[in-house]
Amino acid sequence: MVDGSTINGADTAWMMTSTALVLLMTLPGIALFYGGMVRRKSVLNVMACVVVICAMVSILWFAIGYSLAFTPGSGAMGHFIGGFERAGFAGLDYVKETGKVAVSHIAPNIPESVYSMFQLTFAIITAALVVGSFVERMRFSAVVIFMSLWTVIVYAPIAHWVWEPNGWLARLGVLDFAGGSVVHVNAGIAGLVCAYVLGPRRGYGSEPFTPVNLGLTMAGAGMLWVGWFGFNAGSAVASDGRAGLAMAVTHIAAAAGALSWMAAEWIVRRRPSLLGLCSGLVAGLVAITPASGFVSPRAALVIGLVAGAACYWGATGLKRLLNADDSLDVFGVHGVGGIVGSLLTGVFASKTISGAESSLLNQFIGTGSVALYSLLMTGVALWITSLIVSLRVGETSETDGLDISQHAERLGG
Repeated sequence: MVDGSTINGADTAWMMTSTALVLLMTLPGIALFYGGMVRRKSVLNVMACVVVICAMVSILWFAIGYSLAFTPGSGAMGHFIGGFERAGFAGLDYVKETGKVAVSHIAPNIPESVYSMFQLTFAIITAALVVGSFVERMRFSAVVIFMSLWTVIVYAPIAHWVWEPNGWLARLGVLDFAGGSVVHVNAGIAGLVCAYVLGPRRGYGSEPFTPVNLGLTMAGAGMLWVGWFGFNAGSAVASDGRAGLAMAVTHIAAAAGALSWMAAEWIVRRRPSLLGLCSGLVAGLVAITPASGFVSPRAALVIGLVAGAACYWGATGLKRLLNADDSLDVFGVHGVGGIVGSLLTGVFASKTISGAESSLLNQFIGTGSVALYSLLMTGVALWITSLIVSLRVGETSETDGLDISQHAERLGG
């Protein structure tokens, strides 16, 4: 608890705005982005999955997730997981009579209630991203159970490792400004595991899976681009020059990623596509995320260009090599983009900008550790879920579409 006069009003206002921007990325951003890419008979199911994840992760974050991720923990275990001091948001107090307010040791210039909410939006969107790997075939009850487990046993520990100063990757010096490994590598690997465990959609590879409405996908991509300013610039946890630079490099990388993917697709397939442009801008945003508070605009241009081409390959050639029905390319875009961005952070991070020493070896260790943990523990979460309910809907339900079979609803029009 500190005196309210020590709270920085500008920083607080920016962080509240950033929180709203990042939540906008999920609702309705991800819901529209993913919803437009699936077949008509499963659009509402995809959107329902995103909405339930938003609600469910919020309650879990309040109950235990925030405490496990962003308190120092105790003893040697504190390097791997936080404690229970903030369970149920205990201690996130404001006392009007004395003018006292709780702050986090990580963000002492803003109320901890704001910081915890900002971090909640990251937990929400990370879980929502995984949905794209198992659309049109995962039972809704399984989604609820699996994503609940995943948030607690996968996301919270990794966030602690990287972003809590006592976390072992933070102590090692791994740089991840806004979630290259915590969000994107983590979600990408989890999505790949889900795709393998559930198996391909019926008819995959032998019949067309025509997107219902790429206009929705473009609208969602636009919301992601705008919301990403809160994602990256908000991670400065201040309304300052670093936040301004993070916003600039985010925009440059997104634009470069869109053009790079478009160029690659134009060369390989002889024509550009709206879906490719949308995917490319997301690839650029993903890759700049870990570097956004550490690199110059010129480095951001390179990162975006590399990410657009790399993720195009990730969603095409690499996807064929892996032989996994990662339906909406969660690994191809977020996994590959997160790996590219995390490693290039070690190459381009400027001590002048960040005050931090960069190390390609440390970035490799951090990225590899997150990927391995996510791979193993996502498998565990799926296994536990399968002991409670069947992971996959039946053949008839899948053929009819998950809108009808899981929700008894149908898209109008």
